[in-house]
Amino acid sequence: NSRSASYYSWMWKRAKGYFDVVAYKGDTNAGRTVAHSLGVAPEMMWVKCRTDTTSWMVYHSALTAYKYLVLNSGAGPVTHNGNWYNTSPTDSVFTVGDGATNVAQTQVAYLFATLAGISKVGSYSGNAANNHVINCGFSAGARFVLIKRSDGAGDWFLFDSVRGITSTSNDGILHLNDTNIQRTEAYEIGADAIQPHASGFKLTSNNTINHGEMEYIFYAIA
Repeated sequence: NSRSASYYSWMWKRAKGYFDVVAYKGDTNAGRTVAHSLGVAPEMMWVKCRTDTTSWMVYHSALTAYKYLVLNSGAGPVTHNGNWYNTSPTDSVFTVGDGATNVAQTQVAYLFATLAGISKVGSYSGNAANNHVINCGFSAGARFVLIKRSDGAGDWFLFDSVRGITSTSNDGILHLNDTNIQRTEAYEIGADAIQPHASGFKLTSNNTINHGEMEYIFYAIA
């Protein structure tokens, strides 16, 4: 960037069982199916209208297909039939209702799935423990972790190994749902809140991403 070097990018490549991108035009018909090439049932989907200033609709398999989250909002899950038509995606199609995911304009969908040893779409219950390991089935730890509270309001916390996921208190934290500058663990949620672990990542103490009475969804890449 011409003004600053403090910019980061995260890039995905389309690959069977891992990630796919689908462009389609909405038709407002509830129950419409959209074909994809992921090869497995998507466990997380982000859908955005490309020709209007609408929000990013999020499907996650840990929630029912009757619920959705918003990527650019910290709000909790919304119960509504309009986005996924209360129908879980399959290995060949996903279903949209008559809501934001199927307005009569051009749409783009990003589809994510668990691929053994490479990526993990999952969920966990916070337990406030000092050694809460989230096993993703990896062998050398997670390099990218996205965490969101799934039973109420909470930020979309983004961590990566370039800026952190270490055993120090200065790991960088960004939120997908706001434009705040990067903050550190110690400032944002507590010292050493996320640490490396060979199988995935480790959470410590009773903090925002490991509260003993909260549920969470996550996406991790090895």
